[in-house]
Amino acid sequence: MADKAKSKPQAAQGKPGKGGAPAKPGKGGGLNVAGERPKLPNGYEPRLHKHYKDNVVAGLKKTFSYENPMEVPRLMKITINVGCGDATQNPRVVESIVKEMALITGQKPTVAKARKSVSNFKLREGMPVGVFVTMRRTIMWEFLDRFISLATPRIRDFRGLPDRGFDGRGNFSLGLREQILFPEIDLDQVEKIRGMDITFVTTAKSDKEAYELLKQLGLPFRKREDKKVAAAA
Repeated sequence: MADKAKSKPQAAQGKPGKGGAPAKPGKGGGLNVAGERPKLPNGYEPRLHKHYKDNVVAGLKKTFSYENPMEVPRLMKITINVGCGDATQNPRVVESIVKEMALITGQKPTVAKARKSVSNFKLREGMPVGVFVTMRRTIMWEFLDRFISLATPRIRDFRGLPDRGFDGRGNFSLGLREQILFPEIDLDQVEKIRGMDITFVTTAKSDKEAYELLKQLGLPFRKREDKKVAAAA
């Protein structure tokens, strides 16, 4: 009786990598607007990440006397949330917000949908209620660099970021009133001025460590002296 040949399973589709295996997507930090991993040149390293390794780590070790290098806090991810309550009346609002968030972050955003219906707000289950983006690795460092260097100086009457947004677990949140602070947004094409919530998630165990980490990374916090003068006035 002739042996029946067994067909081998086909390999996953994709461009061949080393040894003929399918190539893995690069670690760019997230999907771009086209839904693909961004292709980065070999050896590329964001400027702020290099600053963290060369200067911030040593500064934190000196400040808090860490014995183990793994104790040094680091930035894990940055999340941005934009609410769109008016999307119940005009579904095109979500498309506009998604486009603006993609321009600001360079990453494809996710649409958050309602989990249950609320008749008082004319909200049905499955309707869009917001847009959010979670950035990691290279895209996270690049966004933070642009946020510090380009966006914060464009805040009206800017005197520094308030340090009241720490949650006690090493995370810091702040709110922006206008998305036009980012130079990627064309003011002539903006349909409505919208705010956003930005959260910096770190591995710090306390607010003091997280504050020092973000401060040494370049986040322009408001000086303590300025806060006392403003309170006295």
